Amino acid sequence: MNFIDVTFDNRFINNLPADLDPQNSRRQVHAAYSLVAPTQVIAPQLVAISDDVAAMLGFSDDDIESDDFIAIFSGNKLLPGMQPYATCYGGHQFGHWAGQLGDGRAINLGEVVTRDFGHQTLQLKGAGPTPYSRTADGLAVLRSSIREFLCSEAMFHLGIASTRALSLCLTGEAVMRDMFYDGNAQHEPGAVVCRVSASFSRFGSFQLPASRGDTQLLKVLVDQCIRTDFPHLLQHQQVPDKQTYLAWLSEVNSRTCEMIVNWMRVGFVHGVMNTDNMSIVGETIDYGPYGWIDDFDPDWTPNTTDRQGKRYRFGAQPEIGQWNLFQLANAIHPLVEDDAALQQILNDYASQYQAQWQKMMRDKLGLTQSDVDDVPLFLTLEQLLGSIETDMTLFYRQLAKIPLDKSLAEQDNWLEYFACSYYQSDQLGEEYRNLFSQWLVQYIDRVNAEQSGSEQRRQRMDKVNPKYVLRNYIAQQAIDAAQQGDFSKIHELQKVLLNPYDEQPEYERYAEKRPEWARHKAGCSMLSCSS
Repeated sequence: MNFIDVTFDNRFINNLPADLDPQNSRRQVHAAYSLVAPTQVIAPQLVAISDDVAAMLGFSDDDIESDDFIAIFSGNKLLPGMQPYATCYGGHQFGHWAGQLGDGRAINLGEVVTRDFGHQTLQLKGAGPTPYSRTADGLAVLRSSIREFLCSEAMFHLGIASTRALSLCLTGEAVMRDMFYDGNAQHEPGAVVCRVSASFSRFGSFQLPASRGDTQLLKVLVDQCIRTDFPHLLQHQQVPDKQTYLAWLSEVNSRTCEMIVNWMRVGFVHGVMNTDNMSIVGETIDYGPYGWIDDFDPDWTPNTTDRQGKRYRFGAQPEIGQWNLFQLANAIHPLVEDDAALQQILNDYASQYQAQWQKMMRDKLGLTQSDVDDVPLFLTLEQLLGSIETDMTLFYRQLAKIPLDKSLAEQDNWLEYFACSYYQSDQLGEEYRNLFSQWLVQYIDRVNAEQSGSEQRRQRMDKVNPKYVLRNYIAQQAIDAAQQGDFSKIHELQKVLLNPYDEQPEYERYAEKRPEWARHKAGCSMLSCSS
């Protein structure tokens, strides 16, 4: 088999300094990457594939159905032109500098030159140890690999910048994991996901050389990133200068802001926003202990490691984004040496976020005209959603359906529209009902002032408020079935999540609020970084 339509052009390793030690041993590395081969597995099996991503990369149906495809994307074989490597980076973890981290269980196979989507790097996650694995084995288990595969594609089809997922393979081997770090380690099925992105560089890629005072390596890394991922910033220059670096940071700032606004729009919680998990191209990356809020709770975090501090809780994500950008600005300071210019870019994040958040809230409410007086309307709604257990996804879809008649609010008839979004009906006391009725009157008045019509409003709202998200309990049901050898739920979820804003009556069961049995079930409410 030739895979004749797939061409590799490995710019990253061809233009950046390599680790010259050929041994796959854990060590400190003062280079951009280390050459390392994936670990061979005994019985690879293809579980799922994204047809979209396969087509983007130029793989044919014959390619996908071949034994070679399974061998390549489980780590057992390389295509001509592939040069596998792991990258070196550092990062702040939970607010503390952790030093060198790197691709501890991710191995890049190479960069594919696509016809319509530029260079795309293929990366195997769970393909064995690298020099950056520290005390870990570099492997991944099926449960976390399913979550990564499904969520990567779900986020993309929600219209949110994300790494993609080409394939999910079983390895045929067992991996020992202590899921909640409580001394109850068990063997679990091993798996490998092939992730795809134009760039897997992270904030921490630039922090590490800066922390070591290696300005030469820092400059080489930033210059290469600009040339390959931000070439428009060079204009007619050959070599980046101070203004280019500032423009680069400003664009990273804007992309990060837009990504986080979209997380907030759909109720996604990343769970571990360490600087080594922040993509330099503004994509959602590293789907570990992520989660989707069921009830609107700004304090909710899906990560057991973050249970006490709640640093990465849902409502803190915008602030953490700015904190992480501050660390990136510190890292590139030696290339700029202009405190005021860097500070201005960081200050711009707050104003950008506020403007984008307000637009996002107008979109969610079906409003087309900007009005400074809308902010109290938005904030009051979020206070109401958070005051009792209210399913955010269901609430906004129901709000789109209500008639624009103030009598709906005055007569308290709104409950028949929103009852399905409340988790505990006994919380609907008189005070809440009065406050919600008041808000609904204000909202209906505001919508009617635009004179755009009910159907047009509903259509606008349904384009930004998804009906289907990868709810935690639904992902766990797919995992439970897959661990018994039934992959049908994975395949069905793939179909549902292709069109998250459409009604899809045949999949209505995937749009239901979290069942009570899932409230405290492992995998449905809290997760760990274990994979």
